[in-house]
Amino acid sequence: MKTRIKEYRARYNLTQAQLADMVGVRRETIVFLEKGKYNPSLKLAHDIAVVLKAKIDDIFIFKDETN
Repeated sequence: MKTRIKEYRARYNLTQAQLADMVGVRRETIVFLEKGKYNPSLKLAHDIAVVLKAKIDDIFIFKDETN
């Protein structure tokens, strides 16, 4: 899954550690999300979207992985 977390973090001058603290996860989780190596739970996706003042589907790019 691709994400725009890094782009949105930059808009608010947030570090990975700051975003992680705000949503209650470790910095490494944010790193993995940004690299597309981890799919978040719906709650985590929602929490990140709220902090970054965006919709979930603006931050997380869902694509059909069966094609």
